[in-house]
Amino acid sequence: MNKKTLVLGASLKPNRYSNYAIQRLVANNVDLVAFGLRAGEVAGIKIDTALLPYQNIDTVTLYLNPKRQQAYYDYVVSLKPKRVIFNPGTENQEFYTILKKNNIEFEAACTLVLLSTNQY
Repeated sequence: MNKKTLVLGASLKPNRYSNYAIQRLVANNVDLVAFGLRAGEVAGIKIDTALLPYQNIDTVTLYLNPKRQQAYYDYVVSLKPKRVIFNPGTENQEFYTILKKNNIEFEAACTLVLLSTNQY
């Protein structure tokens, strides 16, 4: 019952929360893919720089500020994820409305906290 996660806004920089989230997701054996502006690899996960038509995405965890999210609204909706996690600093009322209209669950939460408390 391992559900695939997309880390949107993945960074190669080890001091970024998205980087740490990838490491923690891997450590928790979560199947994942990642998209970022720079190609590379974090914890054995390739960071894609093209918006690929991923299949069977259960969760999208966001690491983009609200203004940068706008370019990805249609993409995220097209993936038909079960939920979208808005990590601290990514909260976005406009995107909440779009997700609600498309029957996609969302929550303002921290992926790292959800993992550490077994709520992911």
